[in-house]
Amino acid sequence: MLAQYGPQISSLERAASSQSVGVPLLIATNAALLGLAVWSGSLHPLAVLALAAFPGSMLSLWQLQILHDVLHGSLYDKKKTKFAGGRLSRKALQDATLFWGSMPSAFGYYLYLKYGHMTHHRSVGDPEKASLAKLFDSDNAEFEDGDVLFVAHRMKLKGDIGPTFNIPPMRKGGKARKLTMSLSHMGFSAWKMMKPVRNVLAFAASFAYERFMLVFNDLVVAISGRNFFFPNKPDQFHRECATYCRCAVATRALLVMLAGWKSLFFLYLSELLWSIPPHPASAMFVTNHGSAIDEDTGSCVPSSSTYAGRLYSLYTLGTNYHVEHHDFPTIPFHKLHLLRQIAPEFYRPGSDDKLLRIMKKAFSQPDYYACMDAARI
Repeated sequence: MLAQYGPQISSLERAASSQSVGVPLLIATNAALLGLAVWSGSLHPLAVLALAAFPGSMLSLWQLQILHDVLHGSLYDKKKTKFAGGRLSRKALQDATLFWGSMPSAFGYYLYLKYGHMTHHRSVGDPEKASLAKLFDSDNAEFEDGDVLFVAHRMKLKGDIGPTFNIPPMRKGGKARKLTMSLSHMGFSAWKMMKPVRNVLAFAASFAYERFMLVFNDLVVAISGRNFFFPNKPDQFHRECATYCRCAVATRALLVMLAGWKSLFFLYLSELLWSIPPHPASAMFVTNHGSAIDEDTGSCVPSSSTYAGRLYSLYTLGTNYHVEHHDFPTIPFHKLHLLRQIAPEFYRPGSDDKLLRIMKKAFSQPDYYACMDAARI
């Protein structure tokens, strides 16, 4: 692709940033989430559910996508941004945006973005790195592939499961025990081939329960200063986790004091619902790293985009252009669609993907994550 379209793509990578769009949109998005969360405190729980389904879930997805640009260094324009008269470095501004821009939230995207997304680009589909046991047992600060945290609920993985907890002896002189358990594995083990409704329900249950446990875990980390799901990670990881959790928990506590528990319920649902069918955004989320076989080459394709028209791309803020993003990660979210115009023969044509059909297929025949099955590569 670069051999044919190198100058056009390089200029897009070098010149483009999402600063003029992304910065004000992130501010507006977080302000809207905060305002809707406060309003939710006075609403019936069913009304909170409806508000979270739309526009809350869309706004939460926008928050994630804009922060994702921060991570790849494509939010702030190097030439136009003035860093507080030179007192604030670009890296410090990016870190501050990622940290504080992840709020308000119920469980938030910070942990995944900070420690799991960049390694995901390097390790996607690698069976030596993309396993639950490796992710939870590793002593590296970063996750080997952060997407394993999500795909384990809905796709096949290789390797052992995790996390494993050390259980102290119940009585003096007794033996310590190890307990290995995985909510995602338990949920996925309940799936049946060609039973999409059953599988959606199993996925929704395991995913929702694990997200709820993340809210509780943030409180544990804030108090204890350690994330016990990752016992082997360095102290730096635990310190940074604790700092974020303390700020996030304080923010949530203030919100609950101001508007009641339904404000946090709104944020939880907003972050959760866009990932679960029949939400439209779920179509691109559950299929972004399948193991489809290219009909022309017979090779396995480890990523997928969802093309369902301009409104869908706006609704998901460009997260549906997943192949394009993995091809060129530094191109900002509002420019990814241009790749199909520059190099149309390298991307699947059309803009009429059927979202319900996509979701039905994903939950009828679960696939290996990102061509992980070596027999199909």
